[in-house]
Amino acid sequence: MKYILLIYSSDQAWATQTPAQLQEVMGRYRVFTESVRASGQMVGGEKLEPASTATTVRVRDGKTLTTDGPFAETKEQLGGFYLIEAKDLDEAIGIAARIPGAAYGAVEVRPISSMPSPPSR
Repeated sequence: MKYILLIYSSDQAWATQTPAQLQEVMGRYRVFTESVRASGQMVGGEKLEPASTATTVRVRDGKTLTTDGPFAETKEQLGGFYLIEAKDLDEAIGIAARIPGAAYGAVEVRPISSMPSPPSR
C-alpha cells in the first residue's frame, strides 16, 4: 500500500540554523532517503520551498482568487514529503519515525486512496 509522509516544521526554525547545522540536518535526510531507496520502499519525495513562496488558489462564483502564502497560518508548514510503499500503517509509521524532521516537527502519515481503473475500450 502507498502512503504519503507529509513533513511539517517551522520555516522560522530553518531560517535561524547556521550553515553547519543545516548541513548536518541535510546529511541526516540524505542517509534516511538513501536507506528508504535501498529498501525499495521509496516511490518519490521532494523538499518544498518555504511556505512564504506558496500561492493559494480558490475558485468562487467562477472567479479564480489567489492569496500569497500557505492555505493555513500555522507555526508548522508543509516542508516536504515522501511517497512510500509499506505493507501496512504500522510499517509506514516506523518509516515516518525515522525522518529527521519528526524529531523537531511532525510527520503526517496518510494512505493513498486507490482509484479504480477506467473501463477498457
